[in-house]
Amino acid sequence: MMCPHGIGVLLRTIRETAGRTRDEQAQHMTAAGEWCDPENIKRWETEKRLPTPVWHPAIATVYGLTTERIRRAISASREYRRQGGGTTKVKRRKFLGVTAAAAGITALPGIAQAREGIDGALSGATDGDLVYLESAFERWRGGYNGRSPDLVLGEMRHDLDFLAQVLRRPHPARARADLARTTAGIAGLVAIVQHDRGDQADAHRWFTTAGKAARESGDRRMTAWVLARHAMVPLNYGAPETAATLAARARREAGGSPTAAAALASAVTARSLAALGDHRGARQALNDVRDLAERIDGQEATDTWFGYPLQKHHVHLSQAYTLLRDTASAYTAQEDALALTNSPSVMARALLAMDTAACLRADGDPSAAADMAAAVFDRLPGSYRQGLVRSRAESLHRQLDGHARDRLGEVLAC
Repeated sequence: MMCPHGIGVLLRTIRETAGRTRDEQAQHMTAAGEWCDPENIKRWETEKRLPTPVWHPAIATVYGLTTERIRRAISASREYRRQGGGTTKVKRRKFLGVTAAAAGITALPGIAQAREGIDGALSGATDGDLVYLESAFERWRGGYNGRSPDLVLGEMRHDLDFLAQVLRRPHPARARADLARTTAGIAGLVAIVQHDRGDQADAHRWFTTAGKAARESGDRRMTAWVLARHAMVPLNYGAPETAATLAARARREAGGSPTAAAALASAVTARSLAALGDHRGARQALNDVRDLAERIDGQEATDTWFGYPLQKHHVHLSQAYTLLRDTASAYTAQEDALALTNSPSVMARALLAMDTAACLRADGDPSAAADMAAAVFDRLPGSYRQGLVRSRAESLHRQLDGHARDRLGEVLAC
């Protein structure tokens, strides 16, 4: 018989609450950095084995627990084993007394049951639910890390289902605000993936949901981030005027503080105005984003979908200068971005190469532009061929003619 307060019950409860199978939970553990077999999950839940310290960081990340909470649960399971596994009520009471004494606490008869009754009568998510969802947002905002957009979206599915369940429950005002902020972040991440996949309509829908949640949370920084990210959908799919409007709203919401949201909004503004032919406005926005990028630090500068690191800064500069036909500055930005791209970022590298191809066309070498774009697109994995990179390649294709146009068109038609 397992310890009712031990690690097995704890891990199984969290997994089942999230609606995951053991196979799926093992996949999440592997994604957190430790290769894990579903049998590991089964052994821990049945307490055939207890997790060793090497597993604690990954368990903490995936299950939304602190390492101290994990250690306490494991200690409770070990003590329960030593007391004979709880085969009788006497043994169970003895175990509870030993555990309390070890912690320097004098047990009071019935106090644990009283707390459980009170807790069960309260409405809303448990702290564990909220912590788990916050940890899910932290995990997903790290980006693709070499995975395809389709794979990431599939992995997020169970967390999205669990989020919907938690949102349907009533919560105290402060917990509801925190939950709304986390919802805005997670919905925004789904929207980013849909944007990258080329599903513009669904990206707009998810960003609208994220904006609604951000406003409910009252967090202006989150609202600014959602608006700035939303602006990238029309920007990258041929509607720069709409993008400029959304980016301006994001910039106002962000205020004067040097945040990732403010920098992103300025970068999108520069790109949008450049696409509209407003070169003066684009240059002013570029000055704004450079100033912000120099002042950003800490969490605001982390290499995540929620941060504005230097690598992403140079990617945005590359596109802005390409649209301005300032090819010398664009080539420099591309080199700087590639020098900072350490992760296996298929999309970032492909987009930078497409910018280089566009610059080659602007410099009067359409054949080299078509060859480069065709080679990049031809090497892309299938899951990357219908979204953002295709949009950029098709934009270049429309600007070419003759043999160069035919060359790139053949690859795009495959």
